Amino acid sequence: MKIKWLGHATFLITSESGIKIITDPYAPAEKLHYGEIKESADIVTVSHDHFDHSNVAAVRGNPAMVKDTAEVKGIHFKGIPTYHDAAQGKNRGTNTIFCFEVDGAEVCHLGDLGHKLTDKQVAEADKVDILLVPVGGFYTIDATVASQVCDQLKPRVIIPMHFKNSKCDFPISGVDEFLGGKKDISRLDASEVDFKSGELPANTQIIVLKPAL
Repeated sequence: MKIKWLGHATFLITSESGIKIITDPYAPAEKLHYGEIKESADIVTVSHDHFDHSNVAAVRGNPAMVKDTAEVKGIHFKGIPTYHDAAQGKNRGTNTIFCFEVDGAEVCHLGDLGHKLTDKQVAEADKVDILLVPVGGFYTIDATVASQVCDQLKPRVIIPMHFKNSKCDFPISGVDEFLGGKKDISRLDASEVDFKSGELPANTQIIVLKPAL
């Protein structure tokens, strides 16, 4: 499986058999300067309907859209209801976490999660191998809560997303606040990383990717 960070909360996940999944496709905007998405996919997941997570029209190839639990092309997507804020959705509405298996590895995309998980949500997520987690705060969980969620889910690999950088001017924090005090960090000079079933790290590893767009 290859995971390519296009930018923001958008990843292109490609299975060994060639099935392509894009998560939360953004739309470029005044403070979101990532390039236009021109990738094709078989499946698109949408955690919520905000413009920076639901630009399905930009994805080429007539993909199936997944917004809740569903099975597409033999891949089971478990949608876990959560909130976009810490006030049970009163400020920003709902959010869906997606958990799905690709090539024997369990991937979990948290979308714009706005709170620490409940015991029920942790149990629903069950085993998580690769966690795609927002860390910037303000619109999502911040570095502290993101760290707590990582401790709750105990993934083998953590890939931060939704943080401030040269292409995102949102009033959120950069990735360094989340990385502070943590071990086993790999900052790759690349936007893509390859994982093989049975070869995930024994200890939790954080991988920081560069946006592709």
